[in-house]
Amino acid sequence: MRALLFALPLLLATPALADETTGTVIAFDRAARVIVLDDKTIWPLGEATETSPDLVAGDVVKIIYVGGGDAGVDKITSVMRVGG
Repeated sequence: MRALLFALPLLLATPALADETTGTVIAFDRAARVIVLDDKTIWPLGEATETSPDLVAGDVVKIIYVGGGDAGVDKITSVMRVGG
């Protein structure tokens, strides 16, 4: 029990690890803040999510997000254009 109490602050201090995915944008609805990739995944963007102002369909992007375990995606932190 004492070891558990000692380890608990270390576990709570561990930062969340970010995950990432890449794909080609097939649709980007700026008003609804939703991106659809070529693998048919739908990525809802929060107000604080960083995106390129000139992002369009056909762009290859890297999406960086914090996983939510069994719940899927907790938060998308940024969408960056990949390559030229």
